[in-house]
Amino acid sequence: MRVPYEVMRNEFIRVLNKYSITGDRAELSATLFADASRDGIYTHGLNRFPKFIKSIENGSVDVNAEAEMEASLGMLERWNGNRGCGNLNAYRCMERAIELAHQQTIGVVALNNTNHWMRPGNYGLMAVQENCIGILWTNTVPNMPPWGGREARLGNNPVVFAVPNGDQAPVLLDVAVSMFSYGKLESYARQNKELPVDGGFNPDQQITRNAADILATHQVLPIGYWKGSGISLMLDLIASALSGGRTSRQVGELPTETELSQVFIAIDLNRLPDGKEFAQKVRDTLADMQTSQPVDPARPVYYPGLNMMRTRKDNMENGIPVEESVWEAVLKL
Repeated sequence: MRVPYEVMRNEFIRVLNKYSITGDRAELSATLFADASRDGIYTHGLNRFPKFIKSIENGSVDVNAEAEMEASLGMLERWNGNRGCGNLNAYRCMERAIELAHQQTIGVVALNNTNHWMRPGNYGLMAVQENCIGILWTNTVPNMPPWGGREARLGNNPVVFAVPNGDQAPVLLDVAVSMFSYGKLESYARQNKELPVDGGFNPDQQITRNAADILATHQVLPIGYWKGSGISLMLDLIASALSGGRTSRQVGELPTETELSQVFIAIDLNRLPDGKEFAQKVRDTLADMQTSQPVDPARPVYYPGLNMMRTRKDNMENGIPVEESVWEAVLKL
């Protein structure tokens, strides 16, 4: 089943209005959700929307709150999200980081006391649209065991790297530091599909591709095993240090996942003396990478972000694929 982009976006606006998110704020939030599904990140678009509504209902999200600056510390600004809507807070802080980058080459905004930011790639795309490199990450509730452990003590802390590529598809890496996000696991479990690669541990402590088993144990596999475990820890500690906010351990002490710490960095390429030369380096690097002979002739080598643009074109022309049960749940809200 496919749903036109504007139909999906308008449904989001309708529901948000019922939950007292109105006007420009409702339109922006709905656009960020719809854009995620448009670009093929269904787990953090439509599929995430009912969870967002539940977070309003359980009091994690204050729909009337907005992010505000707490301190200016040189090139770093600290902002407080006041437990407001995570995607609106993230949008504002990325916007501010870009403003700072235009003024002083690099802008850093660290955000505390916020909520799940939905699809972080949206904010990386904001940076490349302004010819900026974007680097951003968040911590989460503890939902991943450290390598060698059983109990969740680390977050699967997502990180985004975005690099402009002229009028071509930008380079956009948007990943959690677990093999699969929980949204992706839930999607595979609903469809009763096996994961394409190992994703975590089953109740017998065996590595498995069964999403339902991994959801039952809450033991997702870090990317790169011990390396992903270490990256998660460092992202968490740095986000907490810069923002003055909670670590994942402290987030885990709360009744629900809220009061997260996030970092948004923008670097304005226009202010670098060799910015134009760098643009050519990007083109040359991507072209060279794609000359690598594919292992599977049916699956050519591509850089992160390229398939997103192909998916976007298809979804805008033919409608966005949806899981019918999730779409029906949104229609009933």
